[in-house]
Amino acid sequence: MTTRPATTQPRPALAALALEVTDLGRAADWYADAFGLVPTRRTPSECAFDAGGTELVLRRPESVPRGGLHTHFAFEVPGREYDAWRARFPDAPEVDFGSFRSLYLEDDDAHAPEIGGTAPDDAGTGIVGIFEVVLEVANVDVASDCWSALGFSTVDRGDERRRIRMRGPSGADRQFDVELWEPQLGLADARGGVHVDLAIRVREPAALAEHAYGDLPSVTVRERGDGSVELYDPDGHHVVLLPVESEHGANGTDR
Repeated sequence: MTTRPATTQPRPALAALALEVTDLGRAADWYADAFGLVPTRRTPSECAFDAGGTELVLRRPESVPRGGLHTHFAFEVPGREYDAWRARFPDAPEVDFGSFRSLYLEDDDAHAPEIGGTAPDDAGTGIVGIFEVVLEVANVDVASDCWSALGFSTVDRGDERRRIRMRGPSGADRQFDVELWEPQLGLADARGGVHVDLAIRVREPAALAEHAYGDLPSVTVRERGDGSVELYDPDGHHVVLLPVESEHGANGTDR
């Protein structure tokens, strides 16, 4: 199954997501074979794919940021194609959420990519985006305050588990969801990622970063000449806020 990312949708707010892998060649082959993704760039320490406008980066732990460990994230595919993905992975755990169904996989580095039939049928073919990233946090209430200040709104709270699902950023044409989990095992024994590395397109990155993290002495916000900002949040996640008009890779570098 070869995927062709959507070309008619606006750029997603989630600009990039990086995963730490131990064997770059093995991991790159797995993501290419499992999902039909085609590498867009390759270095001795990184391999990047275009996942419907979001850059998915596989990275060896040779520098900082490292990329996330045991990261749970969700690919979106058109609903009309979901049954074909179900047939492709017949042994994968499946959850029916009512409005869509999802498959849960695990790669050789214990990352948990999900496949959800959430995209409209005219969105494209194959993998057309990433609609969810799960982060492990020490306290969901503290973390959700920061993400709220970044323009994310709560759409769901766990009844039996300490988790909050938030969607944003506000005003983005293609929003995505962040799930904040206190340490736990989730669906299909997925875990929230630690030291996850992600880049988000927002309006006025410096002002948003100050609003979200300005009162936290543990967070240092580094402004860049291109208008983006870089920081490590209180839970150790590496966050790059990019101006919506920019076109950058996972580390905020021009591509």
